Order: sequence, then C-alpha cells, then structure tokens
Amino acid sequence: MAALSASVRLLNWSSGKDAAYSLWLLQREGRPVNALLTTVSSPDGRISMHGVRMALLERQAAAIGLPLHTVSLPENCGMQHYNELMQAALDQYKGHQHRIAVFGDIYLEDLRRYREEQLAKAGFTAEFPLWKMDTSLLAREVIGAGFRAVVVCVNARLLDKSFAGRQYDTGFLNDLPPGIDPCGENGEFHTFVYDGPIFSHPLRVRNGKTVYHSYPREKEQQYDNGFYFTDVLPY
Repeated sequence: MAALSASVRLLNWSSGKDAAYSLWLLQREGRPVNALLTTVSSPDGRISMHGVRMALLERQAAAIGLPLHTVSLPENCGMQHYNELMQAALDQYKGHQHRIAVFGDIYLEDLRRYREEQLAKAGFTAEFPLWKMDTSLLAREVIGAGFRAVVVCVNARLLDKSFAGRQYDTGFLNDLPPGIDPCGENGEFHTFVYDGPIFSHPLRVRNGKTVYHSYPREKEQQYDNGFYFTDVLPY
C-alpha cells in the first residue's frame, strides 16, 4: 500500500472577514492553508447566505493565491443532503495523512460541536483560530490590520436595510444597535472582503441593488428567514 501524503489544511471560505482574518493568522503562524472550500447555491451561482457572485469568489481566490474548491448546493437543500455533499467533498482528500478543516467561528458552541462531529466522519480534525476572542476587540483588529469589506447581507429582524452595502469600518461598528455582535457572530450580518494583507491586490467592486429575500423554514425549526442582500458587482 502506498504511503499517505503529508497533511492538508482546508479553510472553509465564506468570502467574509472572519475567514479572511483566520487565514491571515494561520499564515503568520506558519500553518499553511492548501485550499479554500466554499458552498455555492447552484440555482443562482452565489455563495450560500452571503449572496456573493461566483465571479467575485474566483477573483478572491486568485488574489489570495490559493486553489478554490466549491460545493454546489441545490435549492432548499436539507441538512441530510448538505452533510452528504460535504462528506463527498472531503472524501477527495483521503490521500492525506493529516486532514484539517479551518473555520472562522468564534463562540457558537453548538455549531462547533456539529462541525467536529461531521468532520470526524471524514477523518478530519477542526481548527478555530478565532475561538473565544473578544468580538468587540476582534472587529477593530480586523479593520486595523487593513482588511476592507462590504456588508453584503443583514438579518432583517435585527438590522434595517440601511446597514446593507455599507463598508465594514469603525463607523459601521459605532452605528450598530445595542445587542448586535460587532463581528455578526450570531448571524446579524455577513461581509465580503475585497482587500487586506492576504491579497496580492485589491478587488475593484461596486455596490449594486439591495433586495429583500426570505427562506422557507424547515419543520420544527425556528430561525430568522428574512434578509437584505446587497449585490456586489465587479468592475
């Protein structure tokens, strides 16, 4: 039997600030990331929950200098089907002795436990570079490090439409209502990073229309399903 090759580290890439900052931290610590892994909605060709176009995702990966591995999700993809698709994606890396998946989660214990359980089935371990960081400090560290991002999605129950399409900067943080996490860790908002220390060059983007979209609820699940999305366009 042929010997297994060296370790592989995949970063679950959302296109947003937390994933970008996680990558930067790993690079500074000498822990290389081998590829970016992103789920994309197959009906519209956009990043799941962020609504970012594939063309911009591909430009991000090119500017970062890492291979991009996308997983296509069908419309209204249930959790069982999602898990099967992710398992199939991770199975492609069976030839590596040590398999590591990186996430930008900060303090959602249930989500971390779920990720670790699913990864174990594929022979992966998980890394969480931002785990338990103070999000009020982390948000300003991200901005201070030179990352530039657009707020592409906001939870309509928690933030009004005016927050969508804004720059993720100190002005945005100062305007957040009480109780809103400054990193959006509870799903209050999502971002698209277009510049920062991990990029070889900034991406040239502009804001398109902001629209409201709601998602059907699964049985016996209570979660927010209405969001404002700002369509970021490439120049």
